[in-house]
Amino acid sequence: MTKSICPYCAVGCGQRVWSKDGRVTQIEGDPDSPISRGRLCPKGAASEQLVNAPGRLQKVKYRRPHGTEWEELELGTAMEMIADRVLDARRAGWQDDRDGERLNRTLGFAHLGGATLDNEENYLIKKFFTAMGAVQIENQARI
Repeated sequence: MTKSICPYCAVGCGQRVWSKDGRVTQIEGDPDSPISRGRLCPKGAASEQLVNAPGRLQKVKYRRPHGTEWEELELGTAMEMIADRVLDARRAGWQDDRDGERLNRTLGFAHLGGATLDNEENYLIKKFFTAMGAVQIENQARI
């Protein structure tokens, strides 16, 4: 048994995770957690499915522009494509100034975080996107 934190929202409910042969077998609330005292919401109680769902994708899927079929890409290739597109969008949407007012920002991309991100991940994403010049940054990880 391994103690963990539920990944679904910013509450940080304690979980007990059991595994066997490298596979998660059960997840339940941690009664020692001062935050959740052994309780989990329906999403937290079903979080074992995050790793064990039979329909969970294990490879990057990509459909090219105007394509009709999905293809599998190596993770490194997909990450390079994403990085190139973010930098291109930043470059294309960069605003240095407006009427003499210094802006140094981009409206070329935005970020919307999800409920499976914890506080630390949302904090780092906010810092990263702010450093990249984005002003449209939000997350919906609320209870």
